[in-house]
Amino acid sequence: MIRKYILPLILSIVIFSLLDFYPTDCTTGSTSCTTTGKQTIEDCSWNGIELKGKIQFVESFPDIKVQFVDAFPDLKVKFVDAFPDDCGEWQIVESFPDFKVQVVESFPDIKVQVVDAFPGMVK
Repeated sequence: MIRKYILPLILSIVIFSLLDFYPTDCTTGSTSCTTTGKQTIEDCSWNGIELKGKIQFVESFPDIKVQFVDAFPDLKVKFVDAFPDDCGEWQIVESFPDFKVQVVESFPDIKVQVVDAFPGMVK
């Protein structure tokens, strides 16, 4: 009896995670649900956070979870020492960050590739 329900449950979890859909993206009373990440990353922001500026790497309570990749990134990032004013330019700080970043190996909010030139959104 239990086998009858476990396989469909596992398959639905796998399919929804591959589609980047999570039930927490749905709000109570809404008629539709959105997927995370790629829909809001097009204008160099993610959930209202501009993807430029001063960042602080943290182990818990991040604003954004990122995964560093070598290919197929959502955002190309250039680490700078000062004036992180353009999309994809990040300055690492220890205090007063614009946003906090946690590096993860799986289930990131965005995938990031570190570059030396031409940072910004991947089209």
